[in-house]
Amino acid sequence: MEAILAGLTDILVPSTLGLVVAGTIVGVFVGALPGLSSSMAVALLLPFTIYLEPIPAIAMLSALYCAGTFGGSITAILINAPGAPPAAATAFDGFPMAQKGQAGRALGMAAVASVIGGLFSLIVLILAAPALARIAYQFGPPEYFALTLFGLSMLASISGKSATKNLIGGAFGVLIATVGVDLTTGVERFTFGVPELYEGISFIPVLIGLFAIAELLKQAAEVGKPVTAIGLSAIRLPSLQDFKRVWATIARSCGIGTFIGILPAEGSTVAAMIGYNEAKRWSKNKDNFGKGEIEGVAGPEAANNAATGGPWCRRWPWASPAPRPRR
Repeated sequence: MEAILAGLTDILVPSTLGLVVAGTIVGVFVGALPGLSSSMAVALLLPFTIYLEPIPAIAMLSALYCAGTFGGSITAILINAPGAPPAAATAFDGFPMAQKGQAGRALGMAAVASVIGGLFSLIVLILAAPALARIAYQFGPPEYFALTLFGLSMLASISGKSATKNLIGGAFGVLIATVGVDLTTGVERFTFGVPELYEGISFIPVLIGLFAIAELLKQAAEVGKPVTAIGLSAIRLPSLQDFKRVWATIARSCGIGTFIGILPAEGSTVAAMIGYNEAKRWSKNKDNFGKGEIEGVAGPEAANNAATGGPWCRRWPWASPAPRPRR
C-alpha cells in the first residue's frame, strides 16, 4: 500500500499529468492512422524522453501505448481500416454499426471497454504480478505448441459461416508468416532473392491490404451508385441497456486479455482476436456478429487494452524464472 500511495504522489504532479495528457492525445492520433502502431509511436517518442526523469517518462510512454491501442478502433469503426493491428477484430462489427448510423454508439462502447480493460490489467498488475509472471516463465515449447493449436482452431468460427474457408484463410496467413530468414537455422524461406523479404512480411502492410485496400476497391466498384453517408454527431456513451448486454463479455475479455498479455511472444492483437471469438461463442446473438453487434466491439476492445498491462508482469523484479524440469 505504501508503494501505491508513493506512486500516486509521483503521478499527481502537474507536470507529470500534463505529459500523460500529451501522451494520450498523441497516442490516439497515431493509433488512428493506418500503418502506424502504438509500439512504433513509443519507439519514435523514446528519444524525446531521454532528458526526462524516469517516472514522467514512463508515465508518458505508458499513456501513449494504451491510447494508441484504443485509437486504432476509430478508423476501424468509421472507414473499415484499422489504425492498429489490435483493432482488426473491432472492424468486424464496428464498421457495420457505423453503416447503420450507430458510429457514435460503437465508438462510445469501444472507449468504455478500453478503459475498463486497461484498469483491470492495472489492478492485476498491482496485486498479482509476481505470481502471474512466474507462471508465464514456466511456458516452454509444449505450452507454446498447444497455444498455437488453440489459436488456429479458433479460426474455424471467428468469421463467416464456413469453417473450411476460415481454416484455409488461416493456413494462408501461416504461409505468409513463413516468409523470411528462419531465426533458428538462418535458412531463407520464400525470399526469391529479394533482400526486402529477409525480415519477413510486416503485419502492418498486410493489415492495410486486407482492410484499407479491400474497402478502397469495394468503394471504387460502386462509382455512380448512390452514396450512403455515415452519420456521426458525437460519441455516445453506452446506455444502461448496453451495459447489461455486454458486461459479461467485457469481464470475460478482461481476463483473456490479461492472461494473453502476460504470455511471452503474445500481445494485444492475439488477445483481441481471442476476445472477439469468445464473445461470439458465448453470446446469445451469434447470428448478429459481423452485422453490427455491440458485443463484437466490446469484446476485442476490452481484451486488447487488458493485454497492455501484461508485459509489465514479465518484467517484475523478483519474478525470475525458476529452472524448468527436463522432459
